[in-house]
Amino acid sequence: MSSVPVTTWSLEQTSPSDLLPAAAPEGDLRIVRSEVPSPEFSRFLYASVGGDVLWTDRLSWSHARWLEHLDRPGVETWVAHDRGTPAGYAELEPQDEGVVEIVYFGLLPDFRGRRIGGHLLSYATARAWDLADRWPGRTPTKRVWLHTCSKDGEFAMDNYQRRGFRLFDTKVELEPEATAPGPWPGAFAS
Repeated sequence: MSSVPVTTWSLEQTSPSDLLPAAAPEGDLRIVRSEVPSPEFSRFLYASVGGDVLWTDRLSWSHARWLEHLDRPGVETWVAHDRGTPAGYAELEPQDEGVVEIVYFGLLPDFRGRRIGGHLLSYATARAWDLADRWPGRTPTKRVWLHTCSKDGEFAMDNYQRRGFRLFDTKVELEPEATAPGPWPGAFAS
């Protein structure tokens, strides 16, 4: 199997004032927290958003592994709904010393290019900054970070930087070449 170079960029905000919110798009867009840990729903979001950009690390997770991950205190899934249909999501994961990572963020392919991503990222970042308000005993957030890579959508880096995230690390690693799994086998076959 051949390998391809993949560049990963890590970006951060170190103050809530770093957030530069995007305007909400026109229409009936709602962002709600998925409060009930649901492996089925989270796997649907993960596979549907990441299917064409090669998200594969969680595809082999068992139901029990998903539930264990989602049921940890402070892990939150925020879902954008366009007229009631899931359009994208952000997963927040608290770490030590007031750090919150936006572990996954993205839109389903049919909802890209409609100004939803900037608004969802703004909302999710604000929720990362106030995460301790919803989880008593957590250290207040002091830093929010995320990473993106050269496999992600062409507008990902621009969206992060326009929301006030600053680059703090860049790595290039060889990864096995893979084909996009899609949200289900054959989803992107012509």
